[in-house]
Amino acid sequence: MNRYIAVLLCLLFASCYRVVDRIDPRVSYEIQDQYFQTLDGAFPPLTPEERASDWGREYIIARAFADQLDLYRAVSTFKRAEILVPPESSRKLEIQYDIVFCFFLGKRYDEAIEEFEKTELAHVDKSFPAYHDLLLILYECYREMENPEKQQRILEIIQNTFPATGEKLEISSALRTGDLCTIEQINEHFIHPSYLDRLLDCYYTNKKSVAKAQLLNAFLPGAGYLYIGQKKSAMTAFFLNGLFLAAAYQFFHRGNVAAGIITLSFEAGWYFGGIYGAGQEAKYYNERIYERNASAVLNDSKLFPVLMLDHAF
Repeated sequence: MNRYIAVLLCLLFASCYRVVDRIDPRVSYEIQDQYFQTLDGAFPPLTPEERASDWGREYIIARAFADQLDLYRAVSTFKRAEILVPPESSRKLEIQYDIVFCFFLGKRYDEAIEEFEKTELAHVDKSFPAYHDLLLILYECYREMENPEKQQRILEIIQNTFPATGEKLEISSALRTGDLCTIEQINEHFIHPSYLDRLLDCYYTNKKSVAKAQLLNAFLPGAGYLYIGQKKSAMTAFFLNGLFLAAAYQFFHRGNVAAGIITLSFEAGWYFGGIYGAGQEAKYYNERIYERNASAVLNDSKLFPVLMLDHAF
């Protein structure tokens, strides 16, 4: 009977320190200048007259910096070209777009939005050659700035104007947030086996149970860490808990109740902290597995918004 009570108490205390079995992955991309060299520019080349103008020379230099992803100098030079270009010239809008594009590539999302909102780019439509790419830039900027309302508004425009890109963004969003339920729903409409099949199979085959890691650590301190392959942490947890328990027993056995209570309180901290820690480490383990595979899928299938762009500088 006492054994069953002890088991129930372990389960009760473990549930108090429960870690949610949900992943919060961080997947990223790295863009090389060689990638943009494979893409064409969105705008027509400068005429001989434009190339000979002051603003044209600045624009040519800015484009050279941008092609090398020397974005700081590119922005500075584009801004000089923007000042020099005639106000009525359509090139002014193109230069303003290039400035926004530079800020986006430099991951300075707030400055990209600030630049966008103070120019005429806010009023362009499908006739603008870089309209598709501009929408992708805005979508990603609002996502990174955690502005879901404006992000959703841009997504709706993309879905209405460029349906294929809208579908890719839905897949991209599910993969980047680790929304496994949505990924499974999307995968139902794919021809099997698909790259989503491989991602899901790899993840579910290798993931560790957060609840199991916590329960193992509740029954035997260190067992939860051993379950996820952290042998050193497992040994540390086992010996620390064992030493504190042994010390507390000795204090109580010798009548030193106060010291025993203090030592036991330290042991309780290590014990329950270990339960929570084992769950967190299992969660981190699962996130690393998912991130490795999701990053490969997102890069190989060009599902990051920056890899969906049609044009470079």
